Amino acid sequence: MNSIRNRSDRWFDAVNNVLIVVVGLICLLPFLHVLAKSFSDQASVMGNKITFFPIGMHLEAFRFVFAHTRFFEALQVTLLVTIIGTALSLTITILAAYPLSKPEFKGRKPILLLYVFSMLFYGGIIPGYILMKELGLLNTIWAMIVPLLVVPFNLFVCKTFFEGIPESIEESAKIDGATNLRILRSIVLPISLPVIATLGIFYAVGYWNNYFHPLIYISSVDLKPLQLFLYETIANTEELLQEQPDTVRLSMAPEGFRAATVISSIVPILLVYPFLQRYFVTGMTLGSVKG
Repeated sequence: MNSIRNRSDRWFDAVNNVLIVVVGLICLLPFLHVLAKSFSDQASVMGNKITFFPIGMHLEAFRFVFAHTRFFEALQVTLLVTIIGTALSLTITILAAYPLSKPEFKGRKPILLLYVFSMLFYGGIIPGYILMKELGLLNTIWAMIVPLLVVPFNLFVCKTFFEGIPESIEESAKIDGATNLRILRSIVLPISLPVIATLGIFYAVGYWNNYFHPLIYISSVDLKPLQLFLYETIANTEELLQEQPDTVRLSMAPEGFRAATVISSIVPILLVYPFLQRYFVTGMTLGSVKG
């Protein structure tokens, strides 16, 4: 009986490993294709010879992105929005989730219902634009931060994590005279690093990839973030290249330029993952919604 079970377990593990490899390749191969295009020479790109490895190792597309476009200005805007937005979102999410994790908190259920309602229904683009206009947030970085300030799903993950902390720890601190804010700062937060790091990734990626709100609320060229820059650059590649000298235009394929722009926009946020990845699984597991 044990041999049959062990054989079935091995088959199950083998099938799982194959599926994981297939899904991983489905996610990775398009990225490798774009990466190969960005480093390949013009003739190879124009001839559709690129698969997953670069041909010719051509860096002209990256030089053009960095020297002749608004890449660094857009990157600065996106970094500013991501850093400020993530810090504010984590702060507000934690301060909201902690009291909502306490059953004795008055008004807990109505507030939770409001968050659930906001997950299911959206007021619409026009009311959102009117609100931003009346608040005076159009053409400011706050127009890219305020709409994403609190994600209800992230709040519920944080709340569920706090509910799993033993009450005896907080009760002993209260006996010693600690306030709720002191307990949150000195006891709860240090043991909540996994879920905080996980939510930090969620918020940071959300702000980094935010394209919809800047498209609606930002018209100033100086405030356009990286994703809006990426969209406008890809949409207007031919026009942008036509404005360049022949030596530049003839040495670079439009597809290679688009690929270099995409890779340049992806790499900065990818650098964050190695530092927070070890918290990711733990944070999602411990902060998952209870059945």
